[in-house]
Amino acid sequence: MGSGAVPLSLALFEADPRDVARALLGKTLVTVTDGVLTGGRIVEVEAYLGADDLGSHAATRGITRRNATMYGPPGHAYVYFTYGMHHMLNLVCAPEGTAGAVLIRALEPTVGAEEMSSRREGRPLRELASGPGRLAAALAITMGDNGMKLNENRIFVYDAPEPPPFAVASSGRIGLSAGHEIELRYYLRDDPFVSRGATGPVTKVRTRAGR
Repeated sequence: MGSGAVPLSLALFEADPRDVARALLGKTLVTVTDGVLTGGRIVEVEAYLGADDLGSHAATRGITRRNATMYGPPGHAYVYFTYGMHHMLNLVCAPEGTAGAVLIRALEPTVGAEEMSSRREGRPLRELASGPGRLAAALAITMGDNGMKLNENRIFVYDAPEPPPFAVASSGRIGLSAGHEIELRYYLRDDPFVSRGATGPVTKVRTRAGR
C-alpha cells in the first residue's frame, strides 16, 4: 500500500449491515501473509442481518458456535467454511450483541496480483477474486482468521472515495435457499471484476450465507 493509505475507521462497522455494505464498495481490502500483501478494491458485497433474515447464519434459535462471531464486536472478521471446500470472508457490523455481517463477494486485484494468481493456480486477473470462495483463496483466508480484529495484524481495510450513486447497483443475494429475493447484494455497475453468480433459489444445497 502507498504511504498515504488511511485505514478505514472501525466505527463505520457499528452501523446497520446494509449501510456498511454500501459504504465498503470502492474501499481497499488487503491481507498480509508471511510479509506479502495481497488485495484490491471491493466491487461486490452482500449484507446479512439478524434472526429475521432467513438467509443469515443468525436465523437460528440464538447464538451458536458457528454464528457467535456475528454477535461479537463490530470491526472483526467472520470466516466460515462451506461446501467442504470454500472459506468465506465476512466483516462483522452492527452494535455488539446484534447479529450482522457483510460478505465480501468480489474485488479488483490491485496489490500482490502475482501472489494471488499463484494461490489460484494461475487463474487470469479477472478470475482471481470474482466470487467469495475465490476471493478468500486469493487472500489466503482461513478459519484461523475468524474473530480477528481488522486493521491490526493481518486483515486491513483502507479508505477510498465513495463511488457515485449511479455507479452502485443492487439485487437479490446469490447462492441461498432462503432469503435470496431480498435486495441486499450491492455491486459496482458494469465492473468486470464482479462475480458471475445468478440470483435465485438454491435447491440442491442448503446454505444461509452466500457463496
